[in-house]
Amino acid sequence: MRLLLASASQGRREVLTRAGIAHETLPVDLDEDALLRGLDNPGPEDSVLALARAKCLAAVERSDYDGFVLGCDSLFEVGGQLLGKPHTPEVARERWLAMRGKTGVLHTGHWLCDNRPDGSGGTLGATASTLVHIGDVSDELIDAYIATGEPLGVAGAFTIDGLGGCLLDGVEGDPHSVVGLSLPLLRELLSGCGVGIDAFWRG
Repeated sequence: MRLLLASASQGRREVLTRAGIAHETLPVDLDEDALLRGLDNPGPEDSVLALARAKCLAAVERSDYDGFVLGCDSLFEVGGQLLGKPHTPEVARERWLAMRGKTGVLHTGHWLCDNRPDGSGGTLGATASTLVHIGDVSDELIDAYIATGEPLGVAGAFTIDGLGGCLLDGVEGDPHSVVGLSLPLLRELLSGCGVGIDAFWRG
């Protein structure tokens, strides 16, 4: 059984690797802002699901992959705003000053396509949402974290599986979804295609 992850995210790859799930990767670059602007008044879950679907289908078109293709995307919702990757230190600092001491929701959309020649050819998706409690950390610690560069390329400007983990007070829900890929949700999506997740276990 084969699985293609349509993402360049090291965190998502490590989630699958640590779970013993054999996979390959194909990074997909999309104009995410343009895609979201084309949606009709979407909610957070609609937004991440649309991005995940677009990534999955783009990988299918570009690779003609013989197996399952999985696209994922994440956004952090806090204070009524949806936050993607900050990209610059200035934006990351502004976000951290606004969200420290608060609780937000990390939404991760998942879209799975059964692209096996003898498979169903079906596609299905779902979203995992996890509460994240941000620590009420000092300006100095925020600046030190931003200086590492880690928060610039991740949704919400933090990680749970890296340096940013010590700036969080906890999560409620699946911690893997905060990294960017929910293993329980992947299990359910594969089951919907009639396949057990154990079919992808190494060895």
